Amino acid sequence: MKKMKKFLSLALAAAMTAGVFAGCGEEKTTGSDNSAQSSSSDSGSSEGTLKIGCMGPLTGDNAAYGEAVNNGAQLAVEEINAEGGINGMQVEFKCEDDEADAEKAVNAYNSLKDWGMQMVMGAVTSGACTAVSAETANDHMFQITPSGTSMDCVAPYDNVFRLCFSDPAQGTKSAEYIASKGLATKIAVIYDSSDTYSSGIYQSFAAEAKNQGLEIVAAEAFTADNKTDFSVQLQKAKDSGAELVFLPIYYQQASAILQQADKMGFAPQWFGCDGMDGILGVDGFDTSLAEGLMLLTPFATDASDEKTQNFNKAYEEEFGIEPIQFAADAYDAIYAIKLAAEDAGLTADMDPSEMCDKMMESMLNINLDGLTGVDGITWDASGEPNKAPKGVKIENGAYVSMD
Repeated sequence: MKKMKKFLSLALAAAMTAGVFAGCGEEKTTGSDNSAQSSSSDSGSSEGTLKIGCMGPLTGDNAAYGEAVNNGAQLAVEEINAEGGINGMQVEFKCEDDEADAEKAVNAYNSLKDWGMQMVMGAVTSGACTAVSAETANDHMFQITPSGTSMDCVAPYDNVFRLCFSDPAQGTKSAEYIASKGLATKIAVIYDSSDTYSSGIYQSFAAEAKNQGLEIVAAEAFTADNKTDFSVQLQKAKDSGAELVFLPIYYQQASAILQQADKMGFAPQWFGCDGMDGILGVDGFDTSLAEGLMLLTPFATDASDEKTQNFNKAYEEEFGIEPIQFAADAYDAIYAIKLAAEDAGLTADMDPSEMCDKMMESMLNINLDGLTGVDGITWDASGEPNKAPKGVKIENGAYVSMD
């Protein structure tokens, strides 16, 4: 049904006339409304502007993700604007705080619509993104999420695309990676059964593990109501003889698990997904406990290619910290918008719905040479990206590529 709807929309878009589109310089401001904004430069442009809105957790437990997305997007906008924008137009970017809450994300979306938003680069977390996707579908506004991994963020809608891997894709690729590298054959899993991100990855991991000849010797769940004491889950994993523990969870819970495992003398291999990115920045966490921890990610800061090194340098100079995957996701998402907008020939006088029709078609035409795809990134009619992941291990308190 989605493909048929998208086909009809693309057919309509193909009949529309082409125009020009683009972006401009930004200035970062943070106000009392917990929003971070990149505004156009004061040099001005007769070609008009494109306003890209974002919603993500700039405060709260998941702020590391939202801040990284905001920073990565801002950096991309600055670079694009310094090169004259996109076909001469200015880009304005604004990110509002949703605290990783679905209701607050919708409120942020409505606030950004009042600001004049024409397309969305967000939301950052899956629950918030699912709520916002329903709104953009109703308004027929183009949306690309840099990091919303739930299938519900994208699958039901024609107008929503994804830059990161979906939950099922992360689970499948993790099982494939563990098997192909011969990391272990006996696997324990500790996951959050109350969280769609965690449970979605676990389900696809378990299915693919069978295909790969991996044995899941323990699968222990916890819930949002009990996410501080993991002694029972760890003891069962230890008693099962697991060689590797797969943690498809967020870094906050993972840091607690590593601390508790250390106290009970349990030292298996640890393997996570993109939610693990950020564990080295947890306040008060002894990062030596994460030594050897592996995670599957499309971005590795130690990659030797020129694009990654230039990004790392620019990011650290501007924000004073090393980027994490979420920053790279957002950076690539902004450049995907740029490529698709140029392919679509957007003009500032188009309304968001008309832009959406043209962007939906053009996303299928582009091939992004980005930070998060080993051999480029393309998109299919389902809105999902086609790209290869990277394996990363923590060594001496830093992420090191395993590939």
